[in-house]
Amino acid sequence: MKILIVVANAGEKSFNHAIADAAKGAMLAKGHEVILHDLYKEKFNPVLAALEISERSPSDKVVKKHCEELAGADGIIIIHPNWWGQPPAMLKGWVDRVIRQGVAYKFVENDKGEGVPVGLLKAKTALVFNTSNTPQKREEEEFGDPLETLWKKCIFGLCQIKNVYRKNYGVIVISTPEQRKEWLEDVKKTVSKFF
Repeated sequence: MKILIVVANAGEKSFNHAIADAAKGAMLAKGHEVILHDLYKEKFNPVLAALEISERSPSDKVVKKHCEELAGADGIIIIHPNWWGQPPAMLKGWVDRVIRQGVAYKFVENDKGEGVPVGLLKAKTALVFNTSNTPQKREEEEFGDPLETLWKKCIFGLCQIKNVYRKNYGVIVISTPEQRKEWLEDVKKTVSKFF
């Protein structure tokens, strides 16, 4: 299988990067091909220009490559911190530019404007790993867990990926090395279970 891993955290020594390394290692150990993108390290341009909005608009070479890799992936793993109940702007820009119409989904012709999507991605499973400094219980009760809705319904749901699993690790700022080790083992088990 070909697994696409995308990590978005400005700190190269972040726990998000440790999650990406653990996921990559587990996938390679199972014999999968892995494509890993560290959006900050690669200096991915997250700005969607007006010219690029149309399905038929030209993309730059970098975005075109990301689109091809996304379209060819058998599985997708996204890793990012929870910043204000959202992914970092870098990752949001990647979604805007790469998980795009004509690549990840299309709309039914003559749908009268209601926007009925048809998924185009080969991948049937997407995993999302988040880190947070907000306890999960508070995230759910106080904020309604916006990342769950965003990834499962708004993004991968629109692309008709039905098998979406999201896991949050935290509270990062007070976590111990032992907790982090356990969490990384959980990442390895989770990716191995799904792929």
